[in-house]
Amino acid sequence: MSGVMEGARRLLRRGDRLEERVAGLGEAVEHGRGRLDDGLLDRAEAVTRRAGARLQLSGGHTVVALAGATGSGKSSTFNALVGLDIAATGVRRPTTSKAAACVWGEDPGSELLDWLEVPARHRVQRDSLLDDRTPRRGEPVLDGLVLLDLPDHDSTEVAHHLEVERLVGLTDLMVWVLDPQKYADAALHRRFLAPLASHREVMLVVLNHVDQVAPERREAVLDDVRRLLALDGLEGVPVLATSARTGEGIPELRAAVAGRVADKATARARLAGDVGDAATALQRESGDAEPRELRDRDRRELHDALADAAGVPVVVDAVARATTVRGRQATGWPVTSWLARFKPDPLRRLHLDRGTRGGDLVVAARSSLPAPGQVQHARVETTVRALGDQVGRDLAPPWQRAVRRASVSRFDDLDDRLDRVATTTDLGVGDLPLWCRGIRGLQWVLLLTALVGGVWLGVLAVFSYLRLPEPGTPEVQGFALPTLLLVGGVAAGLVVALLARVLVGIAARSRARKADKRLRAGVVEVADDLVVAPVRAELAAHRSVHDGLRAALR
Repeated sequence: MSGVMEGARRLLRRGDRLEERVAGLGEAVEHGRGRLDDGLLDRAEAVTRRAGARLQLSGGHTVVALAGATGSGKSSTFNALVGLDIAATGVRRPTTSKAAACVWGEDPGSELLDWLEVPARHRVQRDSLLDDRTPRRGEPVLDGLVLLDLPDHDSTEVAHHLEVERLVGLTDLMVWVLDPQKYADAALHRRFLAPLASHREVMLVVLNHVDQVAPERREAVLDDVRRLLALDGLEGVPVLATSARTGEGIPELRAAVAGRVADKATARARLAGDVGDAATALQRESGDAEPRELRDRDRRELHDALADAAGVPVVVDAVARATTVRGRQATGWPVTSWLARFKPDPLRRLHLDRGTRGGDLVVAARSSLPAPGQVQHARVETTVRALGDQVGRDLAPPWQRAVRRASVSRFDDLDDRLDRVATTTDLGVGDLPLWCRGIRGLQWVLLLTALVGGVWLGVLAVFSYLRLPEPGTPEVQGFALPTLLLVGGVAAGLVVALLARVLVGIAARSRARKADKRLRAGVVEVADDLVVAPVRAELAAHRSVHDGLRAALR
């Protein structure tokens, strides 16, 4: 395929409309592989190769092929057009399955005839070998004509059938030579004429042996030939009456061929018809729906489902509660905080905490979280398939299948990748904020203050109990200093603890939001890599095929 596309791109750089059409068809073939019918793609690829090769060959030659059944006088017509007895006729016709060729002009067209696979011994250069280059007065100039005499299409030799079918697909102008007795042959119309309905501009039909038809019946026979051609979709194709034996109609046929040779557009018209046929067949398969993009709302439900399957809500809740517990232990009144250490830590309960640093906290995270249940698996699978169905809803069936297949193409990798998200994401719960350390220091100062006041009061109580002279006790506005130290230290510690609870709650919610954001970012990356990217690749291929076919059908 790379060779086809490279050739098509080279043609595209030339800027010609036909070359752009060929390049567009090549683009559609390249991106339709694995998605559209292989038979249609193979035929379109053959057209692309053939058109690319023909456009790079001699543009000064027009290949005209005479095709007909046994006894139609095809070879006699060939000799009449050439002006010499070159092709063997009747019982002298060779059994070879190869065509004969006659080339007009100085250029022998060797490269073109090599491409047509016409053997060298079957080639004749009309002007260089047979006569001078000065045409008789009134005779049309045929320089650039490559005239082929094809094997009989109804021959009993299979090789003859294959050669005719091959060259019918390569020639620029087809001249079908019919016999008055066999022009209605169903095999001819079914196998050759009807399939070429889109090539009516590069076709001529010749009713030969017209000398064997009574003059008063000739027009009726010609009308019947036109009627059958119209049934084949070839209405308007010129029908000429000739007799190779008497020469009747041969000048008109030669003039018609010369006109096609002179305008140099026949080869391109034939290729345009081939490209149009192939592109039309592919468009019927691919559909004409406009390409669409994957929108954010298409992805949002997928992200939520994968986040649930990865246990993100469970981990986020554990982060919030663990931050709360640890913050209260750090900022609460030291006595109650010490007792609170006996309460289980939410992260440790889930075995998510293996150290004090964020990197250590997640080493064993996924192995300790509950495995996703059947409900979560079912939701993930349903959501993934729904994404493919939603995105491909308006596309043709082949693209719907391709998008759906792409959406689940890496479904088996989802569990492992989601595990990795949980085990490699830093939850950010390693160290407490610096202000917690400040409050902890303040709490210890307040506790020491209360202890000093308590001890002081204890000493005074002992002195009073032993009826010893009490030392002087300082007072502050009528209150004993030891009492103020004890009561004030305890009260201030409790107030600070209550205020710290508010700050710890704020910090817990903040850390939970950050952990949720980090985990969901990892889930989004997994979803985009395993689900969204394959779907986008199919949509991109659909766009390329759509744009390529639109260019090919212009």
